[in-house]
Amino acid sequence: QVQLVESGGGLVQPGGSLRLSCVASGSISSIDAMGWYRQGPGKQRELAAAITSGGSTNYADSVKGRFTISRDNAKNTVYLQMNSLKPEDTAVYYCNAVVRVLFDTRSSDYWGQGTQVTVSS
Repeated sequence: QVQLVESGGGLVQPGGSLRLSCVASGSISSIDAMGWYRQGPGKQRELAAAITSGGSTNYADSVKGRFTISRDNAKNTVYLQMNSLKPEDTAVYYCNAVVRVLFDTRSSDYWGQGTQVTVSS
């Protein structure tokens, strides 16, 4: 019903920048919160940043001041601008969206397939 497709991952040197994008498509009536989670090697998945439909944002302490989340509601797209990247930011980054599909009053969580971000010299 709903697909999330991420792009923008890759290999970057410490101190560098990357911009992730995630587009939601399918039988979408509305999208509530959208966010980016990440899972580093041997670690649990954790929230990196989230944004509500109204634009309120929430960041993990480890990325505050370096990452910026934004969204384009007209395009059902969420972005994550990552600056001053550190080796500890290395992880698979997953897009998440809370979506209400057509003809359904409930909202459900949807996930992208993940995109690898590697920070290394």
